Amino acid sequence: MIPYAKAICYSGYRENQSPQTKIYPTENEVLEDLTLLSKYFSYIRMYDPYQHAQTVLKVIRKYNIPLKLILGVEPRGEISNPDCPWGGLHSDEEIEQNKTGNYEQLDLLAELCNAYPEIILAAAVGNENTSDWHHNLMPAETIAAHAKYLRTLVKCPVTFCEGAHYWRLKGEVIAKEVDFISIHSYPLWLKIPFKDAVSATINDYETITKMFPNKQVIYTEFGWTTSADEKMNGEDTNEEAQLSYLKQMEVWSEKNQVPMFIFEAFDEPWKGSGNPDEPEKHWGILDVKRKPKLYFAQLKPRK
Repeated sequence: MIPYAKAICYSGYRENQSPQTKIYPTENEVLEDLTLLSKYFSYIRMYDPYQHAQTVLKVIRKYNIPLKLILGVEPRGEISNPDCPWGGLHSDEEIEQNKTGNYEQLDLLAELCNAYPEIILAAAVGNENTSDWHHNLMPAETIAAHAKYLRTLVKCPVTFCEGAHYWRLKGEVIAKEVDFISIHSYPLWLKIPFKDAVSATINDYETITKMFPNKQVIYTEFGWTTSADEKMNGEDTNEEAQLSYLKQMEVWSEKNQVPMFIFEAFDEPWKGSGNPDEPEKHWGILDVKRKPKLYFAQLKPRK
């Protein structure tokens, strides 16, 4: 069981940093970020067990920062996906290499979970890898096998993070092997009108809890970008809408004691296309220079 607490996804890449270029935030930059976030949040979530996350774990322990972490892996594709518009094709040779590498990544995640048991809240065996559009597509049965394997190596709970829609379509086999279910909900991607966004997000939770009544369900991603191109209803993507949506969901989350990880702490200019209005770049509740947006500006420090 993951106790209720305020939570946020954290990727600390600043301008001219990214996992693609392998230019990572420094220890001092991570310390600055985590000191700030820990004033308002108890949990953070990160996506892979490599250098950035390892720095975060060291900083939390070294400076005794009151944060716990859900840490995951990013499996490499084991299905070639021609439907992915940004490159989901894998040769048979690559798929075989990925299968081996994915277990090596799980082993590294387990090492970190066991080395930092007081910090790592839970471990995730993937992120949206059963979504039909994903460039690293995985069979649901393989995700289930990975969860079963990881549970033999760690004492912390194990989960898989996926959109509510794909939990409905493909989640049965995975749900049997995870300790709790982690859903994502993004009304903006579906072009759901702003007035219906909160009810759509709550409906995702209610649908999945009915499907899997014996499992805890939490949100490991939900959020509201503040800029967008034609992929979304652009008139709804601004700081005022982000403030309203997140505030309403915050009230529901606390009332129902459902942990919800806001996506995302800081804007990530390295993501997505070269279009400055690319929505992937603008999910932060602070911008990349750590300037607060409206939602963050009104937060009250946690007790």
